[in-house]
Amino acid sequence: PSQERAPMNFKPALLAAALAGLAASALADPAVIYDMGGKFDKSFNQAAFDGAERWKKETGKSYLDVRHDAEWKVLVDDVVARHGKLDILVHSAGIAGKNAPLDEYDLDEWHRVIDIDLNGAFYVNRAVLPGMKARKKGAIVALSSIMGVAYGWDEHVHYSAAKSGVVGLVRGLAVELARDGIRVNGVAPGYIRTAQLLSKEHSLGPDADKAGAFIPMGRIGEPEDIADVILFLGSKGARYMTGQVVVVDGGLLVGRY
Repeated sequence: PSQERAPMNFKPALLAAALAGLAASALADPAVIYDMGGKFDKSFNQAAFDGAERWKKETGKSYLDVRHDAEWKVLVDDVVARHGKLDILVHSAGIAGKNAPLDEYDLDEWHRVIDIDLNGAFYVNRAVLPGMKARKKGAIVALSSIMGVAYGWDEHVHYSAAKSGVVGLVRGLAVELARDGIRVNGVAPGYIRTAQLLSKEHSLGPDADKAGAFIPMGRIGEPEDIADVILFLGSKGARYMTGQVVVVDGGLLVGRY
């Protein structure tokens, strides 16, 4: 992570992310990091894994599966009990799902992607909003994707559909919650070096760096490129921003499409 980055841990924050995901770089010491059942190598993001292990040891609880609505209220109540309040939510937990054409796509896998990427965002927002509305204060950042904004991805219709839903969630909630003092924004990453991107089964695979050839900035992104934008959106610097989905893709959309 950038040494120049202003820390976000000046406020109690809930980071909903996979251990190997890109947003786990955003918080140096968050209230909680949890896993949503990813199978990727924990060494890819050792800092996130260590943070989750610390929380597990301190609370005696296991990682949360984002698909279980009933667990969210328990988790949020626990965070508020230990930290007094919850000011910031960063929702990043998501999977790309397996590569396959829509007419051949497994129905259970379709539901799994939607449950994690879209329903998970609904569940966690529903859990944190009562407290934020009562305090008339809060910042929510949800992770979508360029595939949910303006970029079609063959054999990943399931992912594009889920991430488009996250964009709608951001925009609708931003209007709904503005008078409650709660800002809601999103980030739409391009090709970012995560374990998921480097998985051939789920995305580009080990040769993902070759995508830099058609990205104007000449490289795929690093997790810190996304984390810094998340930090900004959760900070006072973005106090007059809401309902925005910021594309962070090295110029891919404007340079190629």
